[in-house]
Formats: sequence, C-alpha cells, structure tokens
Amino acid sequence: MSSPTYAPNLSHMGIACTDIDKMIDFYTHVFGMHVTDKGPGSSFPYMLAFMSAIPQQHHQLVLAQNRPAGTPSTVMQISFMVDTLDHLREARTRALSLGATKMRGLNHGNAMSIYFMDPEENTVEVYLDTPWYVAQPHGDPLDLDKTDEAIWAETEKIVRADPTFMPVEAWQAQFKQRN
Repeated sequence: MSSPTYAPNLSHMGIACTDIDKMIDFYTHVFGMHVTDKGPGSSFPYMLAFMSAIPQQHHQLVLAQNRPAGTPSTVMQISFMVDTLDHLREARTRALSLGATKMRGLNHGNAMSIYFMDPEENTVEVYLDTPWYVAQPHGDPLDLDKTDEAIWAETEKIVRADPTFMPVEAWQAQFKQRN
C-alpha cells in the first residue's frame, strides 16, 4: 500500500475516568485548561467534559465518566509540551500540590520530561524539546533543581557522546525524505 497523501496532526485525546469533577479540577489547575462544554453524550451515554488551554482548539482533552471504579488505567501516557525549564518546574509544583504521585524527571536527549500519575493513575508527561536528536528510547535522570545552564550543558554533553547524535534539523530532513 502506498503512503497516504495527507499527514494527520494528532490534536486531542480522550480519557475514561471514574470521577470527572476530580479530573476536571486537576487538569484545570495543573495545565490551565478550561471546560469548553460538558454534558451527557447523546450517542455515548456518559458525562463528557471537553477541555482546552487554547482558543484555537475547542478541545485538546475529553474526559468521559465511563471507567468502572477499581479498574486500572489503560492510558500509556498523556503528554503536554511546554517551552521552558521553568514551565517544567511549575508543572511539577502544581501537579504535586494537587496530589500527583510517582514524580520523576527523565532527560531523553531530544526532550526533557517529567512524568507523574494523575488522580486516577494515568501517566502524564510534561516535556520540553531540545535542539538535538538521539535515538530513542534514551533516559538519563533529570534534576530540575539544577540551574538551567547546568541542565542544558549536561544535556548537550550527554547527547554529543551518543553515536546517534545529530541536530534536530538534520533528523527532520531525513524524516522528510522517507516514503
């Protein structure tokens, strides 16, 4: 089969939850999201909450109160991109203050991330892209209590020592040449 003539842009995701109001509270306070619409679905007979942090998208996240109590999450991870290390630090502080658990930082070389569990045990990632590429999976500890300068210098040292290292623009050019 040939490649499609379009390149889709993944724009939102939905999460099955047990306590929609608790989840709304978490995502509004950690990520500044707003409920754009809420109500029972007509063809999907559960309470739905549509949420977004930007006016250009009606919803980036949909919460559906249809997960039976006591059942484990099937979400591998929910990822949010930020622009600075200070944004990562703020997300960490906000998430922890609202009951996030299992907080950890990982430096992937191509991104610096924090991971934690939301109130219903869904894994959440908040990450910042770097200007470099290294093959994934790659994960070194990330200590956000260090200065920005120390984190960036440590990251650059790590990625330049990796045999798969290249500037992200070189990786993007290679990606564009794929069929």
